[in-house]
Amino acid sequence: MSDAEAKQFAGKLQEYLQQLEEGNVDGVVALFATDARIYSPLLGWVSPRPFYAKLADASGNSRITLLDIFHSTQGKHSANAYFRYDWVLRDGSKVCFDCIDVFDFNAQGLIEKLVIIYDTHQIRADLGDRFV
Repeated sequence: MSDAEAKQFAGKLQEYLQQLEEGNVDGVVALFATDARIYSPLLGWVSPRPFYAKLADASGNSRITLLDIFHSTQGKHSANAYFRYDWVLRDGSKVCFDCIDVFDFNAQGLIEKLVIIYDTHQIRADLGDRFV
């Protein structure tokens, strides 16, 4: 991966996290290719718009703290965002966890695949069935 690509992908990840924190469904979805897929530990494989609409519906004033960004060392168009998600649900309850999102980009710089990774044990206990 070139330095220019690394900077481009880092910028996309920062924009993604900002739009996600703001609950801007259109802004987040605009970063994805039309045929993109997302793997969520709670929902399985989903399409971007329904996933982010469901997340926005369930969420209140959440905070995201970027901890680091990692780039592929294998020449792939991929990057990972490591962040703390202080997720506030509409009912005011809070679920806080560290997360790594693994992004694969297409030739146009749009996200074509996102795999979300976090430990669901405590989250499932805190959420119950409120987000499934």
